Amino acid sequence: MIMGNKQEDSVRIQTSVLNALEKKVLIWLAERQPAWVTSDLLTYIGTFGSVLIAAGYILAGWNIHFLWLSSFGFIVNWYGDSLDGTLARVRKTQRPVYGYYIDHTMDVINELLMFVGIGLSGLMHFSLAVLVLVVYLMLTINVSINAHLKKEFRLTYAGLGPTEFRIIMVIVNSLFALIRPLREFVWNFTMFSHAFELSALDCIAIVILLILSIIYLTTIIKDTKEYAIMDPLKKDK
Repeated sequence: MIMGNKQEDSVRIQTSVLNALEKKVLIWLAERQPAWVTSDLLTYIGTFGSVLIAAGYILAGWNIHFLWLSSFGFIVNWYGDSLDGTLARVRKTQRPVYGYYIDHTMDVINELLMFVGIGLSGLMHFSLAVLVLVVYLMLTINVSINAHLKKEFRLTYAGLGPTEFRIIMVIVNSLFALIRPLREFVWNFTMFSHAFELSALDCIAIVILLILSIIYLTTIIKDTKEYAIMDPLKKDK
């Protein structure tokens, strides 16, 4: 996911609900990887997981049970994206500059695949999927700026990180695959003389969009105040 980072000189702020347990699991897995498994390979496995996610969502427009493929893709994505950095640290083969570049580049590709896939599924309006992606990327740009300016890399917000996000999406996929009235739900309403039609997943996307927007606004307000203190206005003598 986009919040992962290999820049070792930045302080990693990770306070997600599953952080402690996940860290133990990742170290356990990293210590048992065969020699031919490298951090780069795991990064690309994570991207392959994103391809599966996108393919599952797109095919769900034809058969809803392809959502199970998307859920499997989230597991593959977690395995590759979360384990690559841990493997490098366990083997002491960190490459902070190279890793930082590859990780962020592949993360953007991963998110593009995921959101475009769900936007093409027919379960959510494409414009909404793209809008959520844009706000999500705005947040990650802010994270990258902070990693550069104050060596602080925030991996989680409100106790939620990439792993929790994946779990939530697997749960949502399962509910939509199993509960027909949920995926057939449609909310029709009129606003400003325009008729709108929202599916259940559209409503979920709007809630996520609002939450991300609030997080982004509160974060930049907080960061602006901190940077103003760090870099005060110099008075003319």
